[in-house]
Amino acid sequence: MAHFFTRLIDKFLGEPEIDWDELEADLISADIGAKRVLPLIEELQEQDNQDACDIADYIKAQLRAAFPATLPQLPAPQEGKPVVIMMVGVNGAGKTTTSAKLAYRLKKQGRKVLLAAADTFRAAAVEQLESWADRLDVPMYKGRPNQDPASVCYEAHSRALAEGVEYLICDTAGRLHTRHNLMEELSKIRRSIAKQDTTAPHACYLVVDATTGGNALMQAREFHKATPLDAVVITKMDGSGKGGVAVAIQDELGISPVFLGMGEGKDDLIPFRADEYANTLL
Repeated sequence: MAHFFTRLIDKFLGEPEIDWDELEADLISADIGAKRVLPLIEELQEQDNQDACDIADYIKAQLRAAFPATLPQLPAPQEGKPVVIMMVGVNGAGKTTTSAKLAYRLKKQGRKVLLAAADTFRAAAVEQLESWADRLDVPMYKGRPNQDPASVCYEAHSRALAEGVEYLICDTAGRLHTRHNLMEELSKIRRSIAKQDTTAPHACYLVVDATTGGNALMQAREFHKATPLDAVVITKMDGSGKGGVAVAIQDELGISPVFLGMGEGKDDLIPFRADEYANTLL
């Protein structure tokens, strides 16, 4: 969506009449979601003397206003126990990479962090997280091959409590949102972590790939049923041009982004800010 509005202005600039059907189709194809697009088009049609630049400015303002004034923030450190963050999502969304980037971000802030490799059934996932942990010099806990992911998270939590870790980031297995048994496993992980701290996990972040478009909204629906989501992290924003799905998730589920993944580097995880997001889309 990086150049969406540039294309919009080029398309309609100088035209005697705006093709509202085409504009509607363009906005929906940008993954913003029909729930917002349809009334937005109606509002635009009711306004007089608008050119393409006016329309682009109006849409930008509406995108900014889609998000609440108070956006999700990382939970503050707690006295005597770690903040537990569960990372969930489908395979390939960038969940493991995001977990590592988040750990690095916290480490740079002077926080003591522990990564937990809870994707025990896919050796490559553990190796990927281990590679990141070594590169970033962040400690990691991994269980045995094929160990129950809930028990890995429990053991990692025990270590975090014993070592005075401030943030425990649990990288859970990527799973298809249509697989009921795998989604149930997330509930088991939550129960396992809560055995040692009834307030944990303190945040559950769904990682979605911006390039999957409307499918990211379907993922958010199903994961939110399986485990209450506190926020979403939208990855691959640097090359997708389809960041509009953040609006669709917000409109339907009331779940806001907390971070955007802007690249493959360790620093390419930035806090979500509605103003900057709307400007980036423009």
